[in-house]
Amino acid sequence: MTVSAWAPLRRSAFRALWLAQFASNIGTWAQTVGAQWLMGDLGGSSLQVALVQTATTLPVFLLVVPSGALGDILDRRHVLISGQALMLAGAAGLMLLAGTDRATPTSLLGLLALMAVGQALSMPSFQAIQPELVSREEIPQAALLNGVNMNVGRAIGPALGGLLIALAGSEATFAFNTVSFLGVLIVLARWKRPSDHRPLGTEHIATAVRTGARYVGSSPLFRRVLVRLLLFIVFGSGLWALLPAIARGPLGLDASGYGVLLGSVGVGAIGGAFVVPKLLQRMSKNRLVLFATWFYAAATSVAVLTSSFVLVIVAMLLTGACWIATLSTFNATAQVLLPSWTRARALAYYQLILMGGQALGAVVWGALADAYDLRVAMIAPAVAMALGVLLATKWLPLLDRPLDVSPATYWDAPPELDDTDAGPVLVTVEWPVARENEAEFIAAMQRVGRARRRTGATMWGLFRDAERPETFLETFTVATWQEHLRQHLERGTVVDQKNQEAARALAKDDPHVRHLVFAGPAKP
Repeated sequence: MTVSAWAPLRRSAFRALWLAQFASNIGTWAQTVGAQWLMGDLGGSSLQVALVQTATTLPVFLLVVPSGALGDILDRRHVLISGQALMLAGAAGLMLLAGTDRATPTSLLGLLALMAVGQALSMPSFQAIQPELVSREEIPQAALLNGVNMNVGRAIGPALGGLLIALAGSEATFAFNTVSFLGVLIVLARWKRPSDHRPLGTEHIATAVRTGARYVGSSPLFRRVLVRLLLFIVFGSGLWALLPAIARGPLGLDASGYGVLLGSVGVGAIGGAFVVPKLLQRMSKNRLVLFATWFYAAATSVAVLTSSFVLVIVAMLLTGACWIATLSTFNATAQVLLPSWTRARALAYYQLILMGGQALGAVVWGALADAYDLRVAMIAPAVAMALGVLLATKWLPLLDRPLDVSPATYWDAPPELDDTDAGPVLVTVEWPVARENEAEFIAAMQRVGRARRRTGATMWGLFRDAERPETFLETFTVATWQEHLRQHLERGTVVDQKNQEAARALAKDDPHVRHLVFAGPAKP
């Protein structure tokens, strides 16, 4: 049965947060126009205008990974409230500086960076709570609706921002954004989120960060999404960084005209939201991303190849539809691959690529525009993007079938140990395997090994006994006994369980497990 694109809005918690976020997105995009236009009024060059985007993305790039770990080990609602409060403070600071004519390029970039710190705190947790608000079947629709939310804000916010600048100056956009954060804070304060189930207590932040990195490193399907996102975002970010310069330069537009251009992108995204679910019923994710990327590259090139305002608006409509089609597909694919215990910290790497790619692209394409011209800075990445997605579709295809990453306890309970900080822990598993099953068993164990590493193993290996060729010895190490307990009690998934069952089915008998704790010097 096909799930309606609007089904998640029937759920009250998702709907309330979606509406509050909608108001906040309008404020954010109104402020984007105000900040970029203010930088131009302050005499900023094309590179300085592009650095507005860097200031809003680079702090996220630097802080999103530890923020994701916080989202997994603390109450995600509290993390979100803290992040939203920081963004409110930054917007209020911009309002005061601009309103008193004390704004400088440095202070503008600094307060935008402060807001980006709040965004870094919020983004992984916001993504991670989506499966708490909707059913698993509705996750793709929730990702699409969140993209619609952002892009409807992109449609309304810039036009509103241009109007506010014309009526009351850039400070009016900052004032509106300050007020817009209050709605999100009220919804989060009233949300009755169930307590997290952590039978072993809260992880240390450093351990959580390392565990998240290990999970991403041992999850090839998730890493594939990250690589695909990187290829798209670095080359596709030039439009957002340089559109103000295109509006002021070749098109000769004022602030309201620039707002219309950004609004056209948002309108295109709204249209894309209606089309994407229907397209996914007729084609794979890979084909959808391929075509969307090609059309996006063509449309962004049109923006600098014509001086016709009407043609550029049409191109912006197309970029909006293609942008949401591509990013919502990547986002939904990432979310359904991740179990709850590591969702925020793994999605932090998604946000790391998303924001870091935009920050990098803004600097590179802004510098290229200063060194050559806007046409080179837009067409060169468009060509690279079109070629890159063709290769990625063949070598890094997205997974179309869902994986069951719901929790599952499938190991026998380990022995009791009083010192949970003891370690490292060496676990050995002796597998008796018939000769005719060896090749299939080794292949199955590679999947088991990735599961061990994803859930906490620092090293893993599979060895054949030289004296007993039908005996295989699996070994893996875990940093502490506490981490090994988390493997047993908190981190297993149904798909991991099925992989281990497949390996057991190829063994002649049940495997023999031993746990060994490092025998270091005695504690004083």
